[in-house]
Amino acid sequence: MGATTADVGQSGVVPAALKRRVPKYVDLAPLMQFKKPDFSKAARLQRANTIWDLRDIAKRRTPKAPFDYTDGGAEAEITLRRARQAFFDIEFRPGILRDVSSVDLTTEVMGKPSRLPVGIAPTGFTRMMQSEGEYAGSQAAAAAGIPYTLSTMGTASIEDVAAAAPHGRNWFQLYLWTDRDRSLELINRAAAAGNDTLMVTVDTAVAGARLRDVRNGMTIPPALTLKTVLDASYRPAWWFNFLTHEPLTFASLSRYTGTVADLINSMFDPTLTFDDLDWLRETWKGNLVVKGIQTVEDARKVVDHGADGIVLSNHGGRQLDRAPVPFHLLPEVSAALKADHSDAAIILDTGIMSGADIIAALALGADFTLIGRAYLYGLMAGGRAGVDRALQILEKDMARTMALLGVSQISELTPDHVRILGA
Repeated sequence: MGATTADVGQSGVVPAALKRRVPKYVDLAPLMQFKKPDFSKAARLQRANTIWDLRDIAKRRTPKAPFDYTDGGAEAEITLRRARQAFFDIEFRPGILRDVSSVDLTTEVMGKPSRLPVGIAPTGFTRMMQSEGEYAGSQAAAAAGIPYTLSTMGTASIEDVAAAAPHGRNWFQLYLWTDRDRSLELINRAAAAGNDTLMVTVDTAVAGARLRDVRNGMTIPPALTLKTVLDASYRPAWWFNFLTHEPLTFASLSRYTGTVADLINSMFDPTLTFDDLDWLRETWKGNLVVKGIQTVEDARKVVDHGADGIVLSNHGGRQLDRAPVPFHLLPEVSAALKADHSDAAIILDTGIMSGADIIAALALGADFTLIGRAYLYGLMAGGRAGVDRALQILEKDMARTMALLGVSQISELTPDHVRILGA
């Protein structure tokens, strides 16, 4: 009978591989991988493996007021926390023994293909976060083969964005003003610049209470107070770019100074009704998407009034605190619109911070997703290169998540792949 492991151990025989010896240089040399420190922007961004990593970099490099404007929400920020928590409170249900050697992330949205199932959401004052602003976002989106949405309150004009990303798919987000002639002027400019989709935002009858902005005394453009000057000493690159580039303006509007809340309250129309949506549908001949849907009933209504798509969104938690979480609404809205035999696109934003979040949303009924903060963190971390890195991170996340779920195409995702914990 052969000796057992226990027998060998009791005999005192030590395997050769476990005998002590003096290490030789020839053995140590391959292990010594000392590298020269690299503090370049490219190296800094490459070390970011998640959107949260980009957020950390952004916070170090951006003054408090613009960072908080991006990072914060309304009032106690309950809605923002709940929106992010919603993506944590899921369980993926993977399939096994599927061929996932090739994962295809392409999809179709608003009648055209998109290389990834995510686009860039409209964000205001973008050049305040980092001087490349809308130009970086639109060019990165074009390079990634995804849509880019310019905000009415953007700091680059419709025409300049079209020129910066002539081969990109550019959308335009509209706030309907009390002055219909000026709204019509924007609509016509968007059409002339080749925007195929108009996204009207309907959840800003008045401004939300964005308390971080109030506490920071944030104005457009930023005011040079003693507090901001001290803050600048820690972020010299941001201030150098800010002071040496064209002054910030709302490029689609006339010049305005004051707080964000004052601007919204003075410009946006609290009397809007579905009749105004009918006017917009008659006026705009391209795709019409309504952003800010927060109930099943309103999802049905806007589609009945001619919308080609909806964006389930609570404005990133920046308007009504304790608003519904879009991700929680998604299954019910999807079921309702399908029951109505509607082919309207269901787009989701708010709370997305990873590619896994995007895949979960698609599985539960979204046709497409939008990111705001996630790409702005990249922008603040490194300009155009930072936005590229954010999209690379999300793409890698999505591909890995799909492969681990046993799915090789977006169309194969179903609600069976995701369970909402506690539901």
